[in-house]
This record gives sequence, C-alpha cells and structure tokens, in this order.
Amino acid sequence: MDGIREHRRATAWLQQARTAETRGSPPEITRPTSRAVRAALGDADVDDPEAPKLYRFVVGVDQQARPLDAQELAELRDPMAELFFRKGTFPLTVQDLLAGLPEPATKANQSVYLIGEAGQIPLGSTPELPRSMRFAIARAVTGRDVDLLVSTGANEDPAATFLQVATWDPAANVFNYYMRISPVWVWAGNSWSALAPGSRGHGCFDSHINGSVVMKELKAPWSNWQSQAANIRLAPDDHFRFDPLYQQVIGAESLELTVRALIGRWTAARLAAVTQDGTVEHPEQLMRHLFTTTAVNLASTATQSSTITPSSGDLPLPPGFWVNSDALLSDLELPVAAALPPMAPAAHYVESLATFDFALEERSSGFSQPGDTFFAFVVPEPACEDNDVVRQMVEQGLITRKFAACAFMVDFTNPVFSPVREQLMAYVPTTPTAVTELQDHVAQAILQAAISLPPSSPERRFAAGWVLADDTWPKAFAQRIDDYFGHVGQRIRESAGFDDYVRLAESRRRDFKAMRLNEFELTLPITNIPADAARLRMNDNGTVAPTS
Repeated sequence: MDGIREHRRATAWLQQARTAETRGSPPEITRPTSRAVRAALGDADVDDPEAPKLYRFVVGVDQQARPLDAQELAELRDPMAELFFRKGTFPLTVQDLLAGLPEPATKANQSVYLIGEAGQIPLGSTPELPRSMRFAIARAVTGRDVDLLVSTGANEDPAATFLQVATWDPAANVFNYYMRISPVWVWAGNSWSALAPGSRGHGCFDSHINGSVVMKELKAPWSNWQSQAANIRLAPDDHFRFDPLYQQVIGAESLELTVRALIGRWTAARLAAVTQDGTVEHPEQLMRHLFTTTAVNLASTATQSSTITPSSGDLPLPPGFWVNSDALLSDLELPVAAALPPMAPAAHYVESLATFDFALEERSSGFSQPGDTFFAFVVPEPACEDNDVVRQMVEQGLITRKFAACAFMVDFTNPVFSPVREQLMAYVPTTPTAVTELQDHVAQAILQAAISLPPSSPERRFAAGWVLADDTWPKAFAQRIDDYFGHVGQRIRESAGFDDYVRLAESRRRDFKAMRLNEFELTLPITNIPADAARLRMNDNGTVAPTS
C-alpha cells in the first residue's frame, strides 16, 4: 500500500485518518471495530471476523469507521449494494467484482480503458521508471446506461492494489463511492457529500469535488490514455499483454462520451433536487461554478512534443488556454469570427523548451528526462463539471444566457483561476433564495456596488455588459473576443510574446498543482521558473502581467 499511496494520493483517502493519528490527534477508533478499521487502513490482521461488512467512513464527517446498519444498507440502491453488499458478498479483486455481475461482459455493456502517466515514455530509456497503470471500467448493469465505474491498478496484484467504484443509485439519484482495502469495503459517501461543508474537499471528494465522476484528460488527445491518438507502450514480452482486461482495452475517446453523459446526469439530478420547491437553499453552491474554478480539465495540443522541430510550421495551442471556448462559443454561441485557436510558430515552442529547461521528473523513482510531456503544452482549462452546471442552469431558466455571458466576460481572458471574476461571489446570497429571484438578486447587487467603483472593477465590467440591449450583447462580446484574438495572434508570432504565454501556462500549472487533482508527478512538466514567481494573468490586449 505504501507505494500506491506515494504514487496515487487520492486513492489513499483513508490515509488522512492515519496521518492524523501519527501526528498525535487520533480519530476516535474504539472496539469492537478498531481491528476492521485498521484493516481498512492497511495495518491490521485481515482475518478479523468483523471485516466482511460494509463500513462507513466519510472523511471530514466521521470520527470513526463503523459498519452500516441494516437500514442504512437498505437505503443504498446502486448495483454494488444490491448485487454484493446486501447479499454479504465482498469481492476482493476487480475480476471477482466483474464476475459477480448478473450478465456476462459484452462490447455492448462493458468498456475497459487504460491510463498511465509513464505509459507513453519510450521503453528502455529509463529501466527504473515504474510504469504503474490503471484500468477504468465502465459497465452498464441495470440497463443500457453506464451505472458502474471501476478504477483499479492494472499491472499489479489485483488483490493488493486499490479498487474504487463510483456507481449510480437510481433511487437517490446520486453516485455512491466505495473503496476496497483488503478485505474491507468502505462506503465513502455520495454525490451530496461532495457539497456538504464537512466532507467537501476531503477523502475521495478532494478529486470528485462536485460529486460527479472525473476524467481530467477529457478531450483529444486524451493525454496518458490509450486512445486513437496514442498507445500505452508495452515491451513485446510483457506478460501484461495476456491480461484478459488488457485485451479488452479500447480508446479513451469513448470514455470521454461516457464521462460527459455521467456528469450531465448528476448535474440534472442535482438541479432538480435543489430547485424542486421553488427555493435554492444554497445559491452559492450553484453560482460558484460560474464565478470560480472548482475543478479543471487538462488540455494539450494534439502534437507529440518529440516530433516538433523549428521547421514544423505553426502549432495550435489548446483553445481553453485562451478563453472558456466551450462555454462562450459552444454553449452561449457568441458569434466569434476569429479562427481558434491562435497558432504559435513551432520554432518558438522548441526554443522555449531550452529557455525554460522543460523536463519530466518523478522524484519518487529518480526518473528525469529533458523536454515536455508526450503531447505538447499541457495546461488546465475550465472543467466540464463547471460548464455543465452553467449550461443546464441556462437551459432550465435559473439564469439567462446574457447573465452567464456577462459573468464570463468580466475576465474572459483568464478562463481559470480568476481572482477578478471570483470577487463577484460576494454578491451571491448565502441564504435561501427563490429560484425566480436568484439572477436578479445577484445582478442588482452587482449593479448597485458598481456605481461607486472604478471602470476596471469586476462590478463595472459586469454592469457594462448587463446594460447592453438584448439584441446587441452577443455581437459586442464576440467583438471583444475577436479583438483579443487579434492581439494574441500578433504577440504569439514574437519570441518574447510566446515566452510570456509559456510563463502564463506555468503559472496556471502551479495553481493546478496546488489542487488535490494533481495526483502524479509526470502529469505536467517542470521548468526553471521559480515556484514562488508571481502569479500571472492575461490582459485583453494579449499581454501578460502579474496578478494584482
């Protein structure tokens, strides 16, 4: 377990309890469940007769792990609870789990995917580099839609590696989260736990921050995944080739569609629940998806970094690096005329690798290799989770297209980690608010504050868009984006301008690295830019400046 904890922090979510114990503030673990809890933590005798039970341990809420009582277990209506736990069955391995499902696996009901941050690094260059990989398995158990997602170590002992499950409960309309730490199965909470103050950001909800499933590398080229864009590299004699699950692996381009659908399913269920009586109890929990960055996805070019030479031509950088293209251009349909994304001269990119000493490093294994990630220019971009909440809020009439656009346009050149846009959260009510009054409440509070603030304030920027006529604001916003792309298109052709964008990308990567989503050292490159360098922001004129 120690190696797994080292390489995959989010998997070892119960480690937080052990860390507290070793620092002198132990959780309240009392008999007769102490041995089972310690088994779940990997430290006790796994022959404890109490182990074959489903335990509850929601980090941040529960002070001790305990078996679920009969009523609690009966309330869980997902496939894991109904097919296994209520029958007293506790599968030890992913193979046991899949074998216990009622229907045989077919291409129609089961898909297997493979990911490994070291999987696309050339073989033989670094024999000591651990090529730990994970399976993601999507299974439709009770119908045609996927309702069971499994994550587990791929080329490791199935009985010793981690085994996590997110599964849809159609009665409660939530994902339930489970983890097996031999031989104990633990219920870690459900989608609502991700939003609750005590458990938000803790345990498995440090990565499933909004209660939904997560695929960080959601878009093409699906960095680190086996996909139509790249293969996970295996030695010709690697015995893993004969693993039955490996032989079922398909491209992550299919998993993208599944994950998007599952995110949408939870968003729809969540919005229906929080608006069903005409009042939103916690408006701030919805509006933070519009005004803040609760999560990110990682995007890159579709070009392998090792193939780029100074004469390669122009390199299209990820659209989400420049603006929230998914929200502004796709969902809100602003009529932007400029070509997206801006194109960077390949020579500038190649020069930047040396200028900033790009490298891949994994300190835990001692691996180091000069250069960028397999696909060039990996950066955080707005998360599908955030955008989906905003999109569905617009579709359901909680907010209008104009309101969403005004919020995004306050700092549209900084689509993630924008302290400017985040300031508008101060005007979101934190008490129950009527659904029909939510948008006007926020807008009027911002407009009132804007009266006494300077033109550069986020309040005045919002107000400037809000007063535009309904038939003119889309074109006005689109023109601002076109002008911005024009500036970027010029700046990116200059070596100094491109270097500024590299610094901006690294600034955003550092913000990502501060998140619990940052699980693996090889996900992002390192550079010679100091870790304490000033955080940077993009201006409307395409220049980069320190965040004030």
